[in-house]
Amino acid sequence: MLRAVRLVAVLLVVLLGAVWGVAWFGRAPGESVSDAFLRQVAAWTGGDMPAPSAGGVQLAQGVSLGGPFTLVDQTGRTVTERDFAGRPLLVYFGFTYCPDVCPTELGTIVAALDAMGPAGERVTPVFISIDPERDTPAAMADYVSRFHPRMIGLTGSAEQVAQAARAYRVYYAKARSRDTTEYTMDHSSFIYLVGPDGRVRSLFRPETTPEAIAAAVSAQLRAL
Repeated sequence: MLRAVRLVAVLLVVLLGAVWGVAWFGRAPGESVSDAFLRQVAAWTGGDMPAPSAGGVQLAQGVSLGGPFTLVDQTGRTVTERDFAGRPLLVYFGFTYCPDVCPTELGTIVAALDAMGPAGERVTPVFISIDPERDTPAAMADYVSRFHPRMIGLTGSAEQVAQAARAYRVYYAKARSRDTTEYTMDHSSFIYLVGPDGRVRSLFRPETTPEAIAAAVSAQLRAL
């Protein structure tokens, strides 16, 4: 019995190695080996997992991100996901006191829109705060104006922000130092491409280049 279990384990390792090899040599331009591997597994098992756009992370089959939210924009107006219906978005969750990652990723969004030329005007950049205690509408208005004239800043109550973060599966938490009353925020750092239906079409890892994001978004726009 033990010999049979070992044989099955060896065959499984060999099979997975073969699939990994096929994924390595057969991956699409801009596709990571891991994404190509998942695509091969899905294809061999009868699943449906399209190849990801260049620069984007492939969502696992059955995973859906995005959805209903109620927040407040930088003018103080209450908005919901319905206010953005029919408009592709590039969304980032962060906070205005963020020292480095947030301004870097927002700058990447702006550079990607610029790289897209006129097509970039179809996409609305959105910055959602995960620090509603400090990020008032006025603070958001000042902050987003430094990046792009069309960038929308969204904040709200702690409950409203938590609801939006859950919809996009965003992690965030306060991080306090022992010797000060000040705090910063730990948070995940993905850029989300949201389709006109309010659902995430692709997401981009931190430090993805503007060119890769521009290529992926342009491909998605052509498919709309």
